[in-house]
Amino acid sequence: MRRSGFSSEHDDFRRMIRDYLAREVAPEFDGWLETGLVPRELFRELGKLGVIGMAIPEEYGGGGLADFRYNAIMSEEAARALVQLGSLRVHMDVVIPYFLAYADAEQRRRWLPGLAAGELVTSIAMTEPGTGSDLAGMSTTAVRDGEDYVLNGAKTFITGGAQADLVIVVARTSRDESDRRGGLSLLVVEDGMPGFTKGRNLAKIGLKVQDTVELSFDDVRVPASNLLGEEGRAFGYLGHNLPQERLTIAIGALAAARAALDTTVAYVKDRHVFGKPVSHFQNTKFELAAVAAEIEAGQAMADRALAEHVAGELSAVDAAKVKLFLTELQGRVVDRCLQLFGGYGYILEYPIARLYADARVTRIYGGTSEVMKTIISKSLGL
Repeated sequence: MRRSGFSSEHDDFRRMIRDYLAREVAPEFDGWLETGLVPRELFRELGKLGVIGMAIPEEYGGGGLADFRYNAIMSEEAARALVQLGSLRVHMDVVIPYFLAYADAEQRRRWLPGLAAGELVTSIAMTEPGTGSDLAGMSTTAVRDGEDYVLNGAKTFITGGAQADLVIVVARTSRDESDRRGGLSLLVVEDGMPGFTKGRNLAKIGLKVQDTVELSFDDVRVPASNLLGEEGRAFGYLGHNLPQERLTIAIGALAAARAALDTTVAYVKDRHVFGKPVSHFQNTKFELAAVAAEIEAGQAMADRALAEHVAGELSAVDAAKVKLFLTELQGRVVDRCLQLFGGYGYILEYPIARLYADARVTRIYGGTSEVMKTIISKSLGL
């Protein structure tokens, strides 16, 4: 069905990104899978193309175009090309918005040009080994000492942490027993600060080119000038950007589901069993027809949520709905598609195997499906 909400400028951008991925990324992607990392040069190249800094004001080397539809196109085209861009989505869709919203004038001058150019790679460290989704329960602390904060604690499952030059760390700077959500602050920790250690790249079942690490902080002295926003207000800041983070995951999930359908349709037309193509069997036709219909419904939901977000109207509840529905949809679609590959679907040589492994985490990160259901149920008065 025809999609609305995209202009000719968006279409031009889509063609440019599609050509770039086909020319520069797809031929190199197998090598990235072997090394388990996207090269830093990708960030610099996309910086030169003006992709990374689209939302950054022109005075800092960006495009001054805060339109999330361009971010969505990036996710869709990467999935279409059957490639991953490592932590780029976290860098662009999740972390840069914090700098744009909360950095003061000096911080903007110091960091935004590097972010726009792809010279500075970022990450955000929220999750701790013992907290999971309970951000209010985190134990990482930052104690003010003169012109510095002394940071202590550990974070885990940090996407992009291995390559990050700047890590936004959520830490407790004060404690109020009557308000567990109060007293959290955002500190920008720079790579190389004494006491800041990046742990091993965690071995995952999927997302092989996306580095995911543990971070530790042992008496790290972070200058007070690296405080992002106001002290003690981080919980509200985190909640403000969650709808975009969850929409990012949802759009990527739907795009991956569509990629699974496309690669499966191509496979069943070529694969022969019992003397005829797999596509000729009624079960194949019915399964893929149902998948196509589900994806079309999901696309309508995604595009509606995207339009609301661009208009500044996407609520936390609606973002939870779209993430829940589209990530669960992704899981169903990829599973049904893999089944049509038979034994070959379990072999990593075929992209459906990677799509299957990658799909599982979307129902976990950015808030689990259970957390999404909790948010939605509260909106129902339950």
